[in-house]
Amino acid sequence: LNLQTGQKNITLNYILDGEEKTIDFAVYKGLTDHLSEIPRAISYREGESPNRTEFIFKRINEKKQAQFLLPLTIAIQNLTKDKEEQARIAISLVQNIPYGFSNKTERFFGIPVNYSRYPYEVLYDQQGICGEKSELLAFLLRELGYETALFYNQKENHESVGIKCPFRESHKKTGYCFVETSGSAIISDDSIEYAGGVFLESEPEVIRISSGDSLSARLQEYRDAEEIKMLKKNPFVLFRQSRLEKLMEKYGLIEEYFVE
Repeated sequence: LNLQTGQKNITLNYILDGEEKTIDFAVYKGLTDHLSEIPRAISYREGESPNRTEFIFKRINEKKQAQFLLPLTIAIQNLTKDKEEQARIAISLVQNIPYGFSNKTERFFGIPVNYSRYPYEVLYDQQGICGEKSELLAFLLRELGYETALFYNQKENHESVGIKCPFRESHKKTGYCFVETSGSAIISDDSIEYAGGVFLESEPEVIRISSGDSLSARLQEYRDAEEIKMLKKNPFVLFRQSRLEKLMEKYGLIEEYFVE
C-alpha cells in the first residue's frame, strides 16, 4: 500500500523568543485518506463501556502515521540540540496551527457526530480543535523524549497537554505543566480565559501518554506565566500595558482561546 501519494508542501509557523520562524514540511493525501477510512469505533465485550483513553491511544499510536510524523520530530531536532528549545518549537508550532472543526461527520449507532481527526490529519488539514491539536503535540513531545500527559476537563469539555516539570510549577499538583494548544500561550500559564468568559475550573482527568524527561527548574516561562497572571489581576500595576504587550509579542499571544 503506497501512502506517499498526493504530496502537499506546507509551512508550519512557530515563535521563539519573539521571532517568527517556519518549518517547511511535506504531507501526503494518501496517508490522510488511509487514516480517514479507519473505523473510529472500538469493539467492546458485553458489559464493558467506552474508555476515552483507549480512543486517544488508538489515534496517537497508529503505526503508519508514526512513520510520516517522525520526520517532523527530526526536523525540530535538527534546528537545535537544546532539548528545551525543541519543546518550545514543538509547542509553538502546534499552537500556531489554526483552530477549526472538520467538515466531516461519522456515524455512531446511526447518529452523526463530529469527525475526530488523527494527529497527521491536523497537519494535512492545517487546522484542528483542542483535542486534536493536543494529541498531535503529545505525540511530538513524546518523540522528543519528554514525559507527557493529556488534561481533560469534562465540565468544560476541553483538552490540553501536560509536560513533566518541577512539582512547584505544575498544574494542580499533577507534576505536569499546563500547555494550551488552541492558540499561542505560555508554558505553565493555566489562567487563560476562553471564549464566552470560560475558565478551566474543574479538576482535570490526567491521561499519562509517556514517560521521559522533565523540563528544568530554570525555564523563563515559569516567571513569565506568573507575571502575566499578576498583570491580568492587577489593572493598576506600573507600566502594566507595556509589560503585557512585551509578553504578548514574545510569545505571539492571541486574544481569544476556545473550548470545544
